[in-house]
Amino acid sequence: MKESGTRRARSLVKGTSLVSLLSPVSSVKKVGHALQRSMSFRNTTPSPSVTIKPYSKPQATPTKRRDSRLWSETVQGNINEVMTKRQIKRQEAIFELLQGEQDMTDDLKLIMKTYRDSMRSLQMLNEQELNTIFGTLETLTPLHEELIDKLRLQRNQDGTTDVIGKIFLEWLPTVLDTYITYCSNQLAAKTLLDEKKQTKQVDDFLQRCRESPFSRKLDLWNFLDVPRSRLVKYPLLLKNILMLTPGDHEDRQSLVEAIKVAENMIKVVDRRTGETKCLHYINSFEYLDDKQRHPLINEQKVLLCGGLLKNNKGMKLHVFLFEEILVMTRMVTRNGNKVYQVHRQPIPVDQLDVEDLSDGTVKSSGSFRGAFTNNQTYKHTLRVHTLNGNGGGQSCSLQANDEHDKKQWLLQLRSAINSMENGNTTDMTMQSIV
Repeated sequence: MKESGTRRARSLVKGTSLVSLLSPVSSVKKVGHALQRSMSFRNTTPSPSVTIKPYSKPQATPTKRRDSRLWSETVQGNINEVMTKRQIKRQEAIFELLQGEQDMTDDLKLIMKTYRDSMRSLQMLNEQELNTIFGTLETLTPLHEELIDKLRLQRNQDGTTDVIGKIFLEWLPTVLDTYITYCSNQLAAKTLLDEKKQTKQVDDFLQRCRESPFSRKLDLWNFLDVPRSRLVKYPLLLKNILMLTPGDHEDRQSLVEAIKVAENMIKVVDRRTGETKCLHYINSFEYLDDKQRHPLINEQKVLLCGGLLKNNKGMKLHVFLFEEILVMTRMVTRNGNKVYQVHRQPIPVDQLDVEDLSDGTVKSSGSFRGAFTNNQTYKHTLRVHTLNGNGGGQSCSLQANDEHDKKQWLLQLRSAINSMENGNTTDMTMQSIV
């Protein structure tokens, strides 16, 4: 589970960190009540259908920002006289971690009060839909408040904090199961939320929220992703503190161990989330022929890569590279539901080969000649095919969205092939984080 560093959206699927928001709970409640008052009902008779006044973008208002304070601004006296620059930097790093925790709990309360409770009161979503979209988010708040309390108890009378590593060593294992449950539900939450955004009532409400100062121009999904974003930051935050901690400091060894625990925790959460994601996509496959039902498909636990590519006829294919098999599909609709119809035969990774095609390459197998209009020069192409003697020599030329996506596909495909050849497929056993 690695935080994306790209500056623009990619069609290639791989795995945001948020900054700040309202702090007082009372302010959160006021925002929720104000949003509810802004809605208009056609009549006073209780009805499952609620009508909202057509949305119109409000006049520009200042975006709500959190107060950004330094640790040195919270203590009295001239700290430069009693502390070295390195010691001050360490306190600033610890204070940044604590402030981040407070910001996160503020966000969690905002999500529940302003979004979930308002959508329930306005009857936009039923309880099952609310539970799917917001998951176990509410259970995370007291866990992080507990961490905040423990960190504050470590603060000395002069405002300094000596030890935090031990706190994280004790706290991180207690939140593992909750994070596994929440993060594993994110794909289902995102899928349902995107579906509900197609309804005018939900779309209008979310636009009102997004244009309101409290949202900081972020949409609901940005807020729902706050816990995952926070989780992947812990190793970096703790490493920053470790770098500023003297070698003989009492907290140094605990920090080293806490970093390992945090990193392993991320791996475990990522693994379980990946298993859920695999199951979600596999259950969405539609087969045209029983021969396409390769036994390896239902055994997959890891989705290495997935995204949109075009074949040599210009057809959009949703391609899934699992740990042991490559499945090419196309999106179709069945009874209002989107499913992935398997295209051609799935290719086991141990029978797979991949070729990097130069821009403009035209060959007899998988030729791009005549595949698109206006005699274009074809770029960002690659070819996947079975090794000689396997699967009837199946071959398919694919076009990526851009050069970056092409390189990522080549990297993932070659990595999967090498891992299979070397017997280095991912160990499916859950790792212990303690």
